Amino acid sequence: MGLLHIDKQEDFVKEVLNAGKPAMVDFWAPWCGPCKMLGPIVESLANELDDVIIAKIDVDMAGELATEFGVQNIPTIVFFKGGKEVNRLVGLHSKNDLLKTLEALK
Repeated sequence: MGLLHIDKQEDFVKEVLNAGKPAMVDFWAPWCGPCKMLGPIVESLANELDDVIIAKIDVDMAGELATEFGVQNIPTIVFFKGGKEVNRLVGLHSKNDLLKTLEALK
C-alpha cells in the first residue's frame, strides 16, 4: 500500500479511521532527532505490509490532529483498529517492537 502522509482531518478519517484495516500512525516532526531515526523503519514497514495502513502526520503541519489524539511527545505511534485507538508507543522503538504491536491487531 505504501506510506501515507496525512495533514487534514478529513483525510485522516477517510484513510485511517474508515479504512477497514488496522492502522499505525506516526506523529513526528522534521526537526525531531528520534523521529528521523524512526522514519526509515516506518517507511520500511509501509513497503513490506499490505494488510495494514501506515501513515505519518507532521505535528507542525497538522497540529489539530496531534492535539485531538493527545500527542505531547514525539515520536508517538498510535495504533487503530475498527476506527478506535487500541495502543500507543512513545519514543523510538525497534522495527520488531512495531511488528509485534501490529501483529497483535490482526
